[in-house]
Amino acid sequence: MLRGRRDEHETLRQLLVRARDGHSGVLVLRGEAGIGKTALLQDLGAGAGHGFRTENVVGMESEAEFAFAGLHQLCAPLLARSRALPEPQQAALGVAFGLRDGAAPDRFLVGLAILNLLAEVAEDGPLLCVVDDAQWLDQASAQVLAFVARRVVAERVVLLFALRDRGHGDAGQGDPGDVDAFTGLPELRLSGLADTEARTLLATGVGTSLDDEVRDRIVAEARGNPLALLELPRGVERAQLVGGFELPDVVSVPRRIEDVYRQRSDSLPAATRLLLLVAAAEPTGEAALLWRAAAHLDLTAEAAAPAEAADLVEIDIRVRFRHPLVRSAVYQAATPPDRRRAHHALAAATDAQRDPDRRAWHRAQAVLGTDEETAAELERSAGRARARGGLAAAAAFLHRAAELTPEPARRGARTLDAAHTMHEAGGSAVAAQLLEVAAQGPLDDVAGARAQLLRARIAFHLTRGAEVPGMLLDAATRLAPLDPALSRETYLHAIDAAMIVSGSGDGRDLQKVAEAATAAPASPGPPGLADLLFDGLVTMFTHGYAAGVPGLRRAVEAFRSEGSTGDADGRRWLWLASRAAGGLLDSEMAQLLAERNVRVTREAGAVAALPGALVFLSATQVTQGNFGYAAELAAESEAITQATGAAPQHYAQLLLSAWRGRRTETVELHAAMVREAARPTGTLVALAYYALSVLHNGHGDYPAALAVGERACDAHELTHGSTALPEFIEAAVRAGEPERAADALERLCARAQASGTPFALGLAARSRALTGTGPAAEEDYREAVDRLKNSRAATHLARTHLLYGEWLRREGRRQDAREQLRTAHEMLSDMGAEAFADRAARELRATGEHPRGRTAQPTDALTAQELQIARLVATGATSREVGTQLFLSPRTIEAHLRSVFRKLGITSRRQLRDLPLP
Repeated sequence: MLRGRRDEHETLRQLLVRARDGHSGVLVLRGEAGIGKTALLQDLGAGAGHGFRTENVVGMESEAEFAFAGLHQLCAPLLARSRALPEPQQAALGVAFGLRDGAAPDRFLVGLAILNLLAEVAEDGPLLCVVDDAQWLDQASAQVLAFVARRVVAERVVLLFALRDRGHGDAGQGDPGDVDAFTGLPELRLSGLADTEARTLLATGVGTSLDDEVRDRIVAEARGNPLALLELPRGVERAQLVGGFELPDVVSVPRRIEDVYRQRSDSLPAATRLLLLVAAAEPTGEAALLWRAAAHLDLTAEAAAPAEAADLVEIDIRVRFRHPLVRSAVYQAATPPDRRRAHHALAAATDAQRDPDRRAWHRAQAVLGTDEETAAELERSAGRARARGGLAAAAAFLHRAAELTPEPARRGARTLDAAHTMHEAGGSAVAAQLLEVAAQGPLDDVAGARAQLLRARIAFHLTRGAEVPGMLLDAATRLAPLDPALSRETYLHAIDAAMIVSGSGDGRDLQKVAEAATAAPASPGPPGLADLLFDGLVTMFTHGYAAGVPGLRRAVEAFRSEGSTGDADGRRWLWLASRAAGGLLDSEMAQLLAERNVRVTREAGAVAALPGALVFLSATQVTQGNFGYAAELAAESEAITQATGAAPQHYAQLLLSAWRGRRTETVELHAAMVREAARPTGTLVALAYYALSVLHNGHGDYPAALAVGERACDAHELTHGSTALPEFIEAAVRAGEPERAADALERLCARAQASGTPFALGLAARSRALTGTGPAAEEDYREAVDRLKNSRAATHLARTHLLYGEWLRREGRRQDAREQLRTAHEMLSDMGAEAFADRAARELRATGEHPRGRTAQPTDALTAQELQIARLVATGATSREVGTQLFLSPRTIEAHLRSVFRKLGITSRRQLRDLPLP
């Protein structure tokens, strides 16, 4: 066992024990360079014992520009098992690793393929995957492995990552936005050894007696860093060891160790130093390549001997440095001319057919000044990286290509391409920096317009600021004579952005954006799906809701057919079409498009877009009263955002919690949603207040519902701009301020008349009933019930029965009231709307009837994820099919199923199909 690492070793060992018992495990080791991360991993791997298969990968700083390089290093020995994967996953892996042609795969589809590949391998026995120096993984590999780490459960896979603390230029490569891809995973931080252990290790390493004062100074200098304890005394004159040693200074321990390695390499012969530099510049560790490059520099094998004797490097069929700090010390100490010589030799030694991208990269590092031929070669490499799904790598190739480009206009265009690509990769902050460089141009008109558009998109992504719609409008105007199709699309983006970021008030900002969009160029061809959406939204926000309904309905209807979303344009705008259907208060169409959006997004493997699609579908399920299914969708959305490292989307959980009447949970989720919103006004905040108004109405706290409901009605996003009105009307009437409900009622009735859907007309009738009296009110309540029965809005139907029953009781018609209240209580109890159900129960008791309690169901014991898996398996889906849909391995699905069977008291899938699932 390593000295001073007993507790850490036991923590790692327990992961192996659990893996043998059928569980997966993940751990991130963090600490400064030399603190012992690598040694601890090697010690664990050596002691894994019989039955474990171990695969290792080491991140390399200069590999960070090669998409999926780290992942390929890990998985290359396992690829024979990939034939067991579903074809889409095989294709994703093949394209990502450059083994086959095809459309660039979504990186999380690659992640699902890797998850299932590891699970396949682990069927033969537990698998240990060790990733050292993970801070130097390429972005694509880091994101995929972090995704896999968040999805392993029962595969008998242990994933260990070692990351160096950042410092002196060690920025991690896990995310282009400078965010560690592995943040949030279980971690273990390694600190320095205790003084007693440090002194023992120092005595072992030095091999000679030390004066107490000298020993204490070395221990203080090393600060418990094991590598420092072993390396700092090396090369020091014996007289210093027995009589003195320099005092500790402010230089970090890793830098001090690097300086030691630099001093040791500086003492080597010139030919040896040059050979070490070539090895340091080539991260693959392929000895044959090293010797081919050495031949170009007239270096012989004898040049390696002094470096090996100095214990800096080992060379057999692989090149292995004693420590990554040796590599960086050698490379940083070299002069720029020597670095260029090394890269030139490596470029000459690299096979242009087998590895064109690495050859291009070495050629680029060998250039002094500019070189159009090399820049063009890098541009081709960027295209290949993009085709494999390595957007960050493509951006790095393009950026370097731009630096090498001699002609200013071409240089600006390549930098702009790099900025666009980095933004696509999720590195919007880096993209903004590249954009500023590109803007120094000169850029032609088309490039200038594209730069303006990118600046607006970056601002929307980073700030959600009120200025973004205007920025998009400016870009759309500039694009109009240059690219009419892109101009119209940009105008549509501007309207969508205005719906999202518009603040409180009457929507004049949104109207101004829509009015400006009327200047959009005509569609260059037959109107497509985006054109129809654009025309409908422009009309609605310039001429009013009623005027816009017919056009927007035509647009939504165009999305109804399955074939409409078969192309990229249809898929891209399906999300907005779903919301437009909600804005039309067409619950049936909103449900249809929301379900298709989730399905299409799943099939495309577009995991980054899936949480938003799931959230909207979850909201439609809440409206339908399917709280169990809504919870499953919300949980899946949350799990994916956690797995991908994306920003959380709280709305689905918030809306569900509000309808369930869970006060504490709703208030906490509301606060989180408001806190995380980019602006204190706008749609996201209005939606958060809408959910809060539902909560307060459920509990009968009408003054509170009225206060928050006013803010909820400020939403200019179509769907919730309409559904917030009934909440405000109910709160105002019940709070004794019916005059405040008048304007909202007028707006709601106008929209309902224009929409004409059963849902819209039912909400309007219910709201009129609340403000009315006598036979007219009863007629409105009856109309509301009849209308809502023909919609999918079960929650609102149940609440209408509740309101009607409350009105009947106040009218003294107890028997009639019981019928309505009994129906309301049964519906609300069954769906789980607990606060509203309690209201119904109180009213029933006031009529003299005792409400029945809800009978507990076996499925109540299932988690949201277990219920989702049970529902899918009950349809006949296999574990592999369910795993593909939920981005889990089949083995994990089987583990969840065992838990489901145990909780439900059944033993087979067939029995599951016979059970009523909520």
